[in-house]
Amino acid sequence: MTQEPVAHPQIFDHDALRQRRIRRKSDAMFLHDMARDEVEDRLSMVKRTFTKPAIVAPFAEPWENVLPGQKIVLDNDVLALEPQAHDVIIHVMALHWANDPVGQLIQCRRALQEDGLLLLVTLGGQTLHELRTSLAEAETYISGGLSPRVAPMGEIRDLGALLQRAGFALPVADVVPLSVQYRDLPHLMQDLRAMGETNAMTNRLRKPTRRAVFDLANHIYGQNFATEDGKLNATFELVCLTGWSPADTQPQPLRPGSAKMRLADALKVPETKVPDRDQ
Repeated sequence: MTQEPVAHPQIFDHDALRQRRIRRKSDAMFLHDMARDEVEDRLSMVKRTFTKPAIVAPFAEPWENVLPGQKIVLDNDVLALEPQAHDVIIHVMALHWANDPVGQLIQCRRALQEDGLLLLVTLGGQTLHELRTSLAEAETYISGGLSPRVAPMGEIRDLGALLQRAGFALPVADVVPLSVQYRDLPHLMQDLRAMGETNAMTNRLRKPTRRAVFDLANHIYGQNFATEDGKLNATFELVCLTGWSPADTQPQPLRPGSAKMRLADALKVPETKVPDRDQ
């Protein structure tokens, strides 16, 4: 008897996400601008000329003319990428909205030629932790419960592990932190709406939130996360991942027992036998 494939949990409502992205404003794309700077800087350090690039992104405008001959595709569940068609894929500012992040990475690996590069930038787990804490405390106090408001985002260790699960070689992960100051909570929320990054979780509250929740959250935010001049500090965390599609020409780890020199000899120290536990 054939079993039906198990669907991935639909954490995010992509219909709602598309509507939020439609209402974005071009002058609020500072996170994309920062991500582009990181991409260009990292590409400049790779001693290779890429001739078949692809860029996976939610918006095309911030990523125009990054590489000659590039193909830009939207971050849909099924990516419009042909197998082994690209020598570099840049996946930017989209993985934190993916219901199946490993699936996104596997699709990228399959679309890469042998020894092709994946360069990915996404929002990390510390992003908007101040907002998450303030809204949770305020809603619990006012309403006696919690509703999903700030999307869960992966920590750097977990995101790096996804590269290995997806079959990439030589994975590297690092973080670029950014702190932004806002006048108050409405100012922050206005900026998130302009970026198309407001709540699009499937289990989000579907009725208007009481004004008292936001008023109290604004107060809690100011009490705990204000700067010396009274502005609200908001953390954004860009996680940058790189990995390569496997190739025989890449450096390989040595097989266990293949060393030609004992560690004691290499360190030029006497070798000491470890005593048995029974002694």
